[in-house]
Amino acid sequence: MSRACLLFALSICVGTGCAVEVTRPRGVPLTKRQFYEENKPFTCLDGSRTIPFDRVNDDYCDCKDGSDEPGTAACPNGMFHCTNAGFKPSFIPSSRINDGVCDCCDTTDEYNSGAACQNTCRELGRQERELLQKQAEIAQEGFRLKQQLIQEAKRQQEDKQGKITELQTNRKSMEEKVESLRTVKEVAEQPEKEAKERHHKAWEEQKAILSAEKDKAKMAEAFLELDDDADGYVSVAELQSHPELNPDSDEAFTEAEAQGLLGGVDKVDTSSFESVAWGNIKAKYVSEAQADSGAAPTQPPAEESRPPVPAHDGEYPEEEPDDDDNDDDDEDEEDYNEDDDDKPPPSVRTPEKNEQDEEAMPPYDYETQNLIDAAQKTRDDFDEAERALREVDDQIKAIEKELSFDFGPSGEFTYLYNQCYELSTSEYIYKLCPFNRVSQKPKYGGSETNLGSWGTWAGPEDNKHLVMKYEHGTGCWQGPNRSTTVKMTCGKETVVVSTSEPSRCEYLMEFITPAVCQSPESLGSLDSGAHTEL
Repeated sequence: MSRACLLFALSICVGTGCAVEVTRPRGVPLTKRQFYEENKPFTCLDGSRTIPFDRVNDDYCDCKDGSDEPGTAACPNGMFHCTNAGFKPSFIPSSRINDGVCDCCDTTDEYNSGAACQNTCRELGRQERELLQKQAEIAQEGFRLKQQLIQEAKRQQEDKQGKITELQTNRKSMEEKVESLRTVKEVAEQPEKEAKERHHKAWEEQKAILSAEKDKAKMAEAFLELDDDADGYVSVAELQSHPELNPDSDEAFTEAEAQGLLGGVDKVDTSSFESVAWGNIKAKYVSEAQADSGAAPTQPPAEESRPPVPAHDGEYPEEEPDDDDNDDDDEDEEDYNEDDDDKPPPSVRTPEKNEQDEEAMPPYDYETQNLIDAAQKTRDDFDEAERALREVDDQIKAIEKELSFDFGPSGEFTYLYNQCYELSTSEYIYKLCPFNRVSQKPKYGGSETNLGSWGTWAGPEDNKHLVMKYEHGTGCWQGPNRSTTVKMTCGKETVVVSTSEPSRCEYLMEFITPAVCQSPESLGSLDSGAHTEL
């Protein structure tokens, strides 16, 4: 092998200056030049053996680590160093040396293949510098925006801390107000309760009286109807004329059965009918008028038999007189509701309507209603104060929750809170709501799917705030719950740029935000990616 293949001199001009000439074996990076001293034995870099220097790059692998053949393809585990002057140095597997394919932009990997390679390092370096320049400009503008975000976050945090202090101060006085109104309410509700209980008790007593009178009137009507011969008695034969009273409805209504209903006698007068027989038959008794009309077994009592309802000064308004009385006693018209004249007389109303009317409790008297209104006012005031207190508590909790989030070392991610960002693809609309959740919705109809709720920062140890993790989303069919990893990169805008699903039910989002931008100084010079060794 010629000396040119073993050693080469490096003399590179970058910009307007030229580098110092450095001689070293082909394929050796400058950082390892000291291990390859010409005219001295070479020791394998793994220390396994020492060989004469002329066996370096002799196309025969002597070292197990391949370090004696940095510029040939002799060692399967060897690595060739592309100097790539004007661009970025790199390493390629030694198997690619002289394979006819140009891997190094400076063409040094194809020194003996005859491949028509062209040195593209300067052009690649120019493109690299343009890209770095653009990235630096973006980083600089993004970092400027980040500083604004930090200042705004600091101001917001101070405002929120002040708001909590203000709310907590107000809460104390509001809590005292609630307790004061609670006492006022309880004091007002006691007389209200007593007055309503008196009213209800009186109404129950009145209903019992009305029911008894109604039953007595019905009994009197039944006696008159059953007393066919009008002799003042109801006999066994007269009772048998009403087959519905038969205790055994599937058999004949016998004299013995009828006699049993009358208390074991052949006939009863009005007094005995009321005290004995009526209790035995009233549940089944059907008047002839009811039987002819097909009406229900029960009928309202005659209006004239009803006792009047006590007026307001005795706790109840007067009972409505029937329509016949209206003609005879006009002075009672003031006790009617305005719709009474349109109603039929009670005797022709349906039983359901009469029962409903009679069961309706009359309005509260003036004093009771005043007590109710006063108590209701205290309840309304108490409820309003309690509602205002709950709203203050909710505000405090919401602010404390926001302040509890890790918004970055300087709060630079604060502006993302309560915001959402969407990305529309051909099939779905993806939505990222930082510190909340990630979702996916079909573009042309369908329900939204939860791709994960906020979990934690998951970036590398030196900067965990580069990656967000959202977990415990909607479960996949026979699979895990969905989750999303959000990787953030520096940019002047805040936008979701891509979404993918690298693994089943595990999503990846690329998110641009100025919050992760670093100062250009911390990123190094524009030539950081270009050739750094000579």
